[in-house]
Amino acid sequence: MRPTRRSVLAGLMTAGALAPGLAATVTTGPARAAEEAGPKEFRIGYQKIGLIVVTRQRQLIEAQLAGRGVTVRWFEFQAGPPLLEALNAGGIDFGYTGDAPPIFSQAAGGNLVYTAAAAPSGAGEAILVKASSPIRTLADLKGRKVAVARGTSSHNLLVAALEQANLRFSDITPVYLSPADAGSAFTGDSVEAWAIWDPFFAIAEARDRTRVLATSGQILDVSGYFLANRTFAQAHPAVIRAALRALEEGAAWAEGHRAQVAQALAAVTGIPLPIQAVVAERTQFAVRPLSEAILAGQQATADRFHRLGLIPRAITVRDAVWTAPPS
Repeated sequence: MRPTRRSVLAGLMTAGALAPGLAATVTTGPARAAEEAGPKEFRIGYQKIGLIVVTRQRQLIEAQLAGRGVTVRWFEFQAGPPLLEALNAGGIDFGYTGDAPPIFSQAAGGNLVYTAAAAPSGAGEAILVKASSPIRTLADLKGRKVAVARGTSSHNLLVAALEQANLRFSDITPVYLSPADAGSAFTGDSVEAWAIWDPFFAIAEARDRTRVLATSGQILDVSGYFLANRTFAQAHPAVIRAALRALEEGAAWAEGHRAQVAQALAAVTGIPLPIQAVVAERTQFAVRPLSEAILAGQQATADRFHRLGLIPRAITVRDAVWTAPPS
């Protein structure tokens, strides 16, 4: 049986910006000794989308760590915020989310670091309405109920899209739901619009007659992120570097093998192949260093959330950027 977020955290309780690779303080003492010994396992959180699923299916991280005696364990999450809850608590060591979850986590004092950026969600994230809806523009969302998962990349998309339409966030009624619950609410007309990412976006298109008001690529130039538990990354930088190398290998393969990507996504997630074929075709695959431009974009998102009162305090994104020691 696949472990749930609750079981991951329960197990934990029972048991007790710069690009990666640039110069940093060398790990010494107990942390260096732990790195030389290596961890017994590497626990990775994933969602049912994108590069990290392809990397899992092809066992690329396992291959990178094969000579280190490290067991790789995978834990599925429906969205970024619960994944980061587990990461911060030490229930997992590494994972992928969109842009917003690490901002909420850092604002709450989370024990996380950014290790690298992924490609933007682009056409794979959108604000949807039913095809029969009278809502035809973003401005028409005023006064409407919009489903969104709180603290996710779609939350950021919704906020930015409303700003572009000269609306305030208070001009709509946000209905905070998990993707699965939001899908039911959208199908049953309990909400009038839905901000969501793939594969839930593609599922909605296949299940309901929909109209797209805007995609993330039309509104934002933001990245997803590969994140690590700060304590683990400091103790085991070689494992983090190995994971990033595996992800880079997966990205290079995926860009040229989209039909096989769809098959891999379907095999891992159980979502029908025709839906995953749509997802694979509009997904970008990349692992990018944390450039000044990427960090500036993430800081702008954090500042927007603070201005709107969505996070309790201002943060400096750069404070949570991992700087790997020399290999």
